[in-house]
Amino acid sequence: MKTIVFYRFLIMLLILPFSHLLLSQETQTGTDYKPSRGQDGKDVIWIPTPERNVNNMLDLAGVNRNDFLIDLGSGDGRLVIEAARRGAEARGIEFNPDMVEYAKRNAVENGVSDKVEFIQGDLFEADLSEATVITMFLLNSINLRLRPKLLDLKPGTRIVSNTFDMEEWTPDSTVTMKEDCNDFCTALLWIIPARLNGTWFMNNGILVLDQTFQMFSGTLITLTDRFRFTDGKLQGDIFSFTHQEEVYYGRVINNTIEGFITRGSKCIHWEGKKLHD
Repeated sequence: MKTIVFYRFLIMLLILPFSHLLLSQETQTGTDYKPSRGQDGKDVIWIPTPERNVNNMLDLAGVNRNDFLIDLGSGDGRLVIEAARRGAEARGIEFNPDMVEYAKRNAVENGVSDKVEFIQGDLFEADLSEATVITMFLLNSINLRLRPKLLDLKPGTRIVSNTFDMEEWTPDSTVTMKEDCNDFCTALLWIIPARLNGTWFMNNGILVLDQTFQMFSGTLITLTDRFRFTDGKLQGDIFSFTHQEEVYYGRVINNTIEGFITRGSKCIHWEGKKLHD
C-alpha cells in the first residue's frame, strides 16, 4: 500500500511541471488573449476598422433595429457590437477561434451578448441568406471572389466595404471620413440589384433589357413605337428609365414587373412578365 502511494506521489511530481506549462498556454490563448494590429489571418492580416469608420459604414447602410447584419472577418467584433447597439441583430464570421472568443467577451462587456453571435468559420462558406446588411474589411481580390455569392442574395441587401472595392461593379454610394481618421477611412455601399436582364412581355409591348449590375439599357417595342434607352437604373428591386418626357418606374417581383408610366400629371399602370433571359 505504501509503495502504491509512493508511486502516485512520484507521478504527481513528474506531471506537475507539464500541467503548469499547459495551463500557461491555455491562459495565453484564453481569457488573456489580445489581438495585435497586423497579425496574420487566413486571408488577410488583421487591421481593425477605425472607430469613426465603423459608424460611417453603419450610417451609410442605414443600419437599424429591423436589420440582420453579418460581418465577414469580424475580428474583435466592433462592427457587430456597434450594429447591436443600434438595435440590429448581428453575426460575426471569423476564422481565428481565439479572436472569436475575444469578440464574445467584448460583446458581454458592451451589454449586447443577447443580440449578437460570433461563429468560427470560413467566410467563403458562410450562409449569408439571412442578412439584410453585410459588412467587410477585406482585399479587392477577396471581394471579387465573394462577388458572385453576394449578387445571389436577395435584392435590396446592402453591402458595405471598408476601403476596398469590387472593380467594375461601381458602388451605389461612397463616403470618406476627412476628420479624426488617418487610414482606411472610406466606406463603399452596394445595393444588391434584382435581375432584369432578358425579355419581358408588357401590357403595352415587348421590353428587351441588357443589365450590368445596377445599370441597364434596353428597347421597348409597342404597336406604335420602338425606342432604345440607356439610362436605366436599379436600386434593389426598384428601377426606372426615361423616354422623352415619359418616366417608367417599376418593381421586380420574381418574374413579374409592376409599376407606372408618368408624363406630367398623367400616370398609367404598367405591368409585365418575363419571357426568358
